[in-house]
Amino acid sequence: MEVSALEWGITIGITVGVLLFDVFLIARRPHVPSMRECTIAFVIYMAAAGVFGIWTWAFHGQEYGVDFFTGFIVEKSLSVDNLFVFIVLMSALAVPRKYQQEALMVGIILALIFRGIFIALGYALIENFSWVFYVFGAFLIYTAVNLLRSYRKHEEQHPEDSKVVEFSRKHLNVGDKWLGLKLFYKDKGVRYASPMLIVIIALGATDLLFALDSIPAIFGITQEPYLVFTANVFALMGLRQLYFLIGGLLQRLVYLSLGLSFILAWIGAKLIIHALYKGGVIDWEVPTLLSLAVILVALTVTAVASLAKTKSDERTEVTATDSTPPAPQPKD
Repeated sequence: MEVSALEWGITIGITVGVLLFDVFLIARRPHVPSMRECTIAFVIYMAAAGVFGIWTWAFHGQEYGVDFFTGFIVEKSLSVDNLFVFIVLMSALAVPRKYQQEALMVGIILALIFRGIFIALGYALIENFSWVFYVFGAFLIYTAVNLLRSYRKHEEQHPEDSKVVEFSRKHLNVGDKWLGLKLFYKDKGVRYASPMLIVIIALGATDLLFALDSIPAIFGITQEPYLVFTANVFALMGLRQLYFLIGGLLQRLVYLSLGLSFILAWIGAKLIIHALYKGGVIDWEVPTLLSLAVILVALTVTAVASLAKTKSDERTEVTATDSTPPAPQPKD
């Protein structure tokens, strides 16, 4: 794929511009965004991703257009899982709702930075060592198995209890004042770290872990650095608005871990097949269009089954409540 320096420059410039606009807007007026505000912004971001995909298809060819849309869908799916962890963090660390936008913005910027670093490292590895596809594939399958085990054990995520956060709490003099993105303050001559600093550290640790899953997954779709980068950028854009739009809905996606487990295992297998193809062991590899179809079906089944399960559980709960006999009244 031939991508000019001008294309790279425009893409990075627009990405930085959008981020700076968001930072300026949020820092100027911290608030809880309305549903209308979130919906408009999210639709704009998704439309921009669609337009970019169509442009890629038209100017770089169908193959790269399909690669972008497939990579975008995979990264968006993984970002939704990331979003669920953000919700857990915000609740566990008791972040005031008016400051949650600022925390999310920092989390998204950190995610872009970490993913940018991993994209550069991943590309350098696959360009110089063909066996790295086996490593990426095996890692994704391992991650898929861990997701499946966590689901079966009904393990709850507690990212706020990570070793990094625990270390920060022990070694920083953390106060109790929330001052937005002002991370340090003085009170009666004593210097304190704002609780927001702990939130940012927790978000950074979470972003780092998710980048380890995300980048091998996208390299399983395409090895074009431009498409890997843009798919990640568009997947993270609109995540802040999505947090406020479907925070409650995420709790209903009870089979999300299973769906993501299947998708990661599929891409891991695809990477191993690709490595065998590159090594001349086999003469066939999984077409990206087939991967796109499989991923879309997996996500659709996950969403439908999750909503059906939660609806069934709600009916059972209502039935059980209605059938509970009334408490006996005390006799006079």
